[in-house]
Amino acid sequence: MKINLLSLLVIPAVMYSQNTEKYPNTFSSGSTYVKKFDNKSRLFNDWSISVGGGGAFMQSADLTSFYGKGVNLGWNTYISLDKQISHVFGLGLQYQQGQTNQQGMINPVYGVANANTKYKQISLIGDVNFSNLLLRVDNNSTYRWALHGYAGLGLQGYKTYLQDKSALWNGRGVLEVNQDLDIASFFYQAGAGIKYKISKLLDIEARLMYIMSGDDEFDGGGWDNTSVEYPYNRIKNTNSDNMFTANLGLTFKLGKHLSHLAWHDPLEYLENRISKLGAPIDFVVCEKGDNDNDGVCDDWDRQLDTPAGARVDGAGVALDIDLDGVIDLYDKCVTVPGPASNNGCPEVLKINVNKIDIKQSVVEINKNFEGIEFDLNSDVIRSISFDRLDKAAAIIKSLDSKTQYLVIGATDTRGSAAYNKKLSQRRADAVVKYLVDKGVDPYMLLAEGRGKDDLKYPECNPYTKCPEWKNEANRRVYFSEK
Repeated sequence: MKINLLSLLVIPAVMYSQNTEKYPNTFSSGSTYVKKFDNKSRLFNDWSISVGGGGAFMQSADLTSFYGKGVNLGWNTYISLDKQISHVFGLGLQYQQGQTNQQGMINPVYGVANANTKYKQISLIGDVNFSNLLLRVDNNSTYRWALHGYAGLGLQGYKTYLQDKSALWNGRGVLEVNQDLDIASFFYQAGAGIKYKISKLLDIEARLMYIMSGDDEFDGGGWDNTSVEYPYNRIKNTNSDNMFTANLGLTFKLGKHLSHLAWHDPLEYLENRISKLGAPIDFVVCEKGDNDNDGVCDDWDRQLDTPAGARVDGAGVALDIDLDGVIDLYDKCVTVPGPASNNGCPEVLKINVNKIDIKQSVVEINKNFEGIEFDLNSDVIRSISFDRLDKAAAIIKSLDSKTQYLVIGATDTRGSAAYNKKLSQRRADAVVKYLVDKGVDPYMLLAEGRGKDDLKYPECNPYTKCPEWKNEANRRVYFSEK
């Protein structure tokens, strides 16, 4: 029973652990038109900077901006960096500062106390676009007005100043509170705004925000509401002095696209896509023609000036079977690579025998053809060496037939000395036989096997000290004057 239950848990986990990089898949929309979302696939701008300012008023506190029949006007400014997450929701990192002016009276003898609060606040604000959220399907009017709702929290610092006619606080009647901008003081805010789209780069907004300071000393009434030293904090039985701001601001929309995501109407986007899909398409085969008459339309021809008569591949490129850079139309040796100067055929090596003596011939042979390669533990010459041996034979046949040369065979350090001696002799014999078969006088060539006593790389003893390419180079045959 336990095994069955375990199987039921494991099977779904295995199914969902498969690779999800291919589209469509279980975690995609199911559409065949699916691709990764990056900067290249973005259609709308989604960054902006907002600035603004206006009035600030202490409202729910012991000392308020609305005292008696007057209003004590304060000020507020803000700047924020905004990121639109979707057409409905965005986030903003905001800095604001300002000053409120407020009054209150605790005792007629003290008179009316005048106070102010100078604040600095940093907050993260969420932005909900209610106009996009509640947009009617049948509303086709010009989209320029938008209702936004805001809410967020952050850190604050402030300095307050209060003065009355009392003799409190060192006989001066002056009370000051200083709260640094740090995590000791959090505040919360919420509000709404009306935005108007001036252009694709600029919006204007009227915004009303309510700020809950969370501190009873924010209005300047003192540090607590229990001590007789701070009587103004006992005017109201609250632990949070709150205020509101009324601002007028501008939003500068950043980016290269024509529209900002905050002003995007998804329904309009879908209607445009549907209308494009439904529009008839006039498909013209070979719209650009075939100007070089190679049978491949210029719409997808990768070589628009193919010479007349040349065979081409599916992309309209002239064929070059031997890949020597000379197309088959002009190549006199279609299957053998050669330079264009010789019409695509290999050049024949010409030797001026009169200018090469015995020592020079040995140098010439070894310089160009040293390094004949063999299979491991074998005297079988690798086919890669045939071309070099053919050229060696051509040079030797051009020399004086009375001159003799040593054809020296060598091995790497694998195996015993006796075995390597025999193997190198067989390899030298194999090279001599190959050259004789190509027309070299047998008298000119003497085979000599030196085994592992003649290493090209002496440091490869034992062979495990070297990479394989060095050991392979030690398995060689080279030429020497007798």
